Amino acid sequence: MDTLECDVLVIGGGATGLGVVRDAAMRGFRCILVERVDLGQGTTGRFHGLLHSGGRYVISDPRSATECAEESATVKRIAAEAVEDTGGLFVTTPADDPDYADRFLAGARATGVPVQEIPVADALRREPRINPGISRAFEVADASIDAWKLLWANQRSAVEHGARILPYHWVTEVVRDGDRVAGAVCHDNRNERVVRIEAGFTVNAGGIWAGEIADMADCPGVTVVPGKGIMIAMNHRLVNTVVNRCEHPGDGDILVPIRTVCVIGTTDTAADSPDDLDIHSDEVQQMLDSGEVLVPGFRQARALHAWTGSRPLFKDERADPDADTRHMSRGLALVDHLSRDGVSGFLTITGGKLTTYRLMAETVVDAMCAQLGTARACTTADEAMPGSEDGRHYWLGSRLAAQEEAMADDQLVCECELMPRRRLIEAAARRPGMNLDDVRRVLRLGMGPCQGGFCTYRATGILHGLGDAEAPKADALLLQFLQHRWLGLEPILHGDQMRQACLDDWIFQGTLDVEHLPVTPPT
Repeated sequence: MDTLECDVLVIGGGATGLGVVRDAAMRGFRCILVERVDLGQGTTGRFHGLLHSGGRYVISDPRSATECAEESATVKRIAAEAVEDTGGLFVTTPADDPDYADRFLAGARATGVPVQEIPVADALRREPRINPGISRAFEVADASIDAWKLLWANQRSAVEHGARILPYHWVTEVVRDGDRVAGAVCHDNRNERVVRIEAGFTVNAGGIWAGEIADMADCPGVTVVPGKGIMIAMNHRLVNTVVNRCEHPGDGDILVPIRTVCVIGTTDTAADSPDDLDIHSDEVQQMLDSGEVLVPGFRQARALHAWTGSRPLFKDERADPDADTRHMSRGLALVDHLSRDGVSGFLTITGGKLTTYRLMAETVVDAMCAQLGTARACTTADEAMPGSEDGRHYWLGSRLAAQEEAMADDQLVCECELMPRRRLIEAAARRPGMNLDDVRRVLRLGMGPCQGGFCTYRATGILHGLGDAEAPKADALLLQFLQHRWLGLEPILHGDQMRQACLDDWIFQGTLDVEHLPVTPPT
């Protein structure tokens, strides 16, 4: 067993965990972060890409509305490279309660969410595809955000401040030393070894798995309810502004333009397990119907991919036990295990939203410093992360502009996402042994209209040629990636997407005969 030592161990490699490790490292603590799979593979990488203005919660969850409004402005400043500043609209469609609009406006003013009513004609000129029957329109500061770019920026910043980031390290035991948590034991899934991490303080940022981590520390009763939602990516940007229905939060009432596609979302139901990723056909139809309300003709676009994610909803035992997940707070929750359970050296941070991840990190590290009796100021809101120093947001054509500069020298691997060979080679050098899903999260491989039909085998061949994947491993990587992509394709197969899937199948089965590769497909 290998043994590592640190001041602060962070469990969980989503946005919150990476925010915590960056914050603690910037305050001078020696930090290690462990994540059971790849960074952002849980809730962070499975949402609709909306950086909230707070408008959605001005009536249903005023505290979250204020938190989102304040943190959205901060994230746009410190993580500019990950943000497309699309702006947002709340519109009253013919299907919405017209009286809600006045309550929305009053709620926005009460919670500090910047909002401005604009003439309907202006909204329609700005977004000509939205429902021409809208009766009111409000401009807000919504934006879209590339969650993985945000994660990598936090990771790079944390590492620059001395932190160690250990993905694919599964926590098997939280170590107790009497009434104190003293670290954790992990299984390194890639190298098949056991790692013991001795830590002065441990922060549980396990998201929807935070209750399980707390149980390991013998601190039961941290109830985190998985609020499951489905999202569907359409094959091009039907809008260039985030468009919300001006109505109580409901299913399928947000359309987010992100990169070359737009995403409709989402549902909200309590899941039995955080690992429940099933997509039901009625939910798909519900999303497509909801899209028609926002953009008539929505169904004529091609649905590219469907996926699910689960929000970590902290259940306050004092709240209404019959409340459904839609009406549970999106506010952050700090669980102080010293005052609650008599256990020192251990804090849990959960709830919240991606938009408020930095505030969640600041909150828990402040609490940790208070327990340790040390005063170290948080500076995460003041320092731009790597890649965002110039404060420029990304824009739709930014990848094309970069590619045009190197067109003659840089072969494209993924045409849909304009991913050049050079970037794949650089990523492979930085992260030896990565699989194709890791490549997707880093470089967006296979996320465009062809869903990996033309780029997957090229990327596999390049990794093999680099010596990063011998033939059996390369075959396994290819099959694993195709299988994972299929999970999100199967629920939305019809029309043009069915034709695309048939073409992809012909390439992989008819030409490459991948079904008979001499490997066992991963489960």
